[in-house]
Amino acid sequence: MITSGPTRQYLDPVRYLTNASSGRMGAALAQAALDLGHEVVIVSGPVSVTYPAAARVVDVVTTDEMLRVAGEWFLQCDGAIGAAAPCDYMPKQVSDQKLSKNGSPLQLELIETPDVIATLGQSKRDDQWVVGFALETDDRRFRAIVKLEKKHCDLIVSNGPEAIDSADNHVELLDQQGDVIETISGDKPHVASRLIHHINQRLIANRKTPHQ
Repeated sequence: MITSGPTRQYLDPVRYLTNASSGRMGAALAQAALDLGHEVVIVSGPVSVTYPAAARVVDVVTTDEMLRVAGEWFLQCDGAIGAAAPCDYMPKQVSDQKLSKNGSPLQLELIETPDVIATLGQSKRDDQWVVGFALETDDRRFRAIVKLEKKHCDLIVSNGPEAIDSADNHVELLDQQGDVIETISGDKPHVASRLIHHINQRLIANRKTPHQ
């Protein structure tokens, strides 16, 4: 299972918080996994990218929806790759009517949304694995290692904001000890192919079949 794209957290019926995640990395990972003969389900927020036809795509909008749907599908999967960029905050109160201008500043109180990959990492069975993504602007490797441990990931991919809505990416793949397995640069299909190669070798090849 691959989570992909952004999520949206609505302020009112027409406005929402989100980010510029395109879903390209998720699509590339899905194709790379399909090329190795794996079945793939993609839990995706709103994107314009076209996912591989052979993958099953389940559309969601909010972070809560992504968490719920990913949790349901994860029970049937060998593992999960968290390539999505879920919205980390949501308004504490959502207006049921469009907010109108009144000449005064608009103050928003935001609260954290649930962490999708951390929840999956905490709930995984012994025969399952989780690979996370850590997008950071500074202290990237250190923060990636913190997320690796906090989210109970088996591997984590460290990248930066330049990856958002870009055709290319530059990443470090880290193991559970925080050591760099490989530094990968290039277009997202190339990066995805290398990531899936390592995931396949390290996490899939010797795993038991998950419970049905």
